[in-house]
Amino acid sequence: MAWTVVEMCAGGGGQMIGLHRAGFECLAAVELDPHACDTLRASGIPSRVIEDDLRAVGGREFSGVDLLAGGVPCPPFSKAGKQLGREDQRDLFPEALRLVREIRPRGVMLENVPGFAEAKFSGYRGELQRELSSMGYSSEWRILQSSDFDVPQLRPRFVLVALMPADMDCFQWPEGTRTPRTVGETLAGVMGSRGWRGTGQWTEKANRIAPTVVGGSKLHGGPDLGPTRAKRQWRELHVDGMGIANAPPEAMAPPDLMPRLTVGMVALLQSFPEDWRFSGGKTAQYRQVGNAFPPKVACAVASSIRRAWSGGAWSPEFGYFQFESRLCDAPRNLIEGKASRRRPTQRALP
Repeated sequence: MAWTVVEMCAGGGGQMIGLHRAGFECLAAVELDPHACDTLRASGIPSRVIEDDLRAVGGREFSGVDLLAGGVPCPPFSKAGKQLGREDQRDLFPEALRLVREIRPRGVMLENVPGFAEAKFSGYRGELQRELSSMGYSSEWRILQSSDFDVPQLRPRFVLVALMPADMDCFQWPEGTRTPRTVGETLAGVMGSRGWRGTGQWTEKANRIAPTVVGGSKLHGGPDLGPTRAKRQWRELHVDGMGIANAPPEAMAPPDLMPRLTVGMVALLQSFPEDWRFSGGKTAQYRQVGNAFPPKVACAVASSIRRAWSGGAWSPEFGYFQFESRLCDAPRNLIEGKASRRRPTQRALP
């Protein structure tokens, strides 16, 4: 059987894909943004999409689910903001704890920005862990670098895992074993898909992994690749970070063009499957991509949790799944070792 999960603040589905590929069945995904909810519904992965503020969602109907997971909002702790922490009205850690109390899952998996690991938030982190301890959980925080898990991007994430003490004794944080491909290697096929003659030389120039992709917020304007410092880093990769393109370069584009990335290209840098479909306009789609927890990292953590629940024993179904370029079929197929894939119903973005 598949393990079950309820996901909070599911966004465009990055963490959900990783959980799915680690063999979890998503009973419900909670998300406020209507475009992201449309993305989740179209995916067919969650049994139910709850389009609502997390504060309005009760957890008792999900009592006994195996895992409660989510990426609570990052702005209260991000270095790009004021880092108001608990004083920021967007802080949803208290709501996450409320749902833990109501659901009483076997495990909890939360992710946030590495800014939350700073000393200024040590007291708050301690309070969260003491609250989890009062509910019977042992918990640990760890910064995981996405590039250690075959994600071609410098994207550190601060992850919390909370399990029953006996399960935590068997838990080991995943260790990345792959060196990611460069930006050029990852995107060469898409960048040259319209016959652009400069693809080869661009691939050689984009010979490193990407800086951290940022999705921005509703307070931000249109989509681009981040603040000034990030744009300089993208320029070193021969990428114009001032905006997001609608399509790859056309065949007659100058060979020395400094191209912009499309939403679909950025999604590949986040390790989304190439057939994952995002709903909404370009800005709404890009925010779903840029704010996501990379699926490959989520899969690695979720697989380590499953391994702990099996007493630490190794099985081919645990650990690092071979991530195919397209979305795999239902979790049952992963568990039984089948290789079937679902057929995409619509072409992904370029």
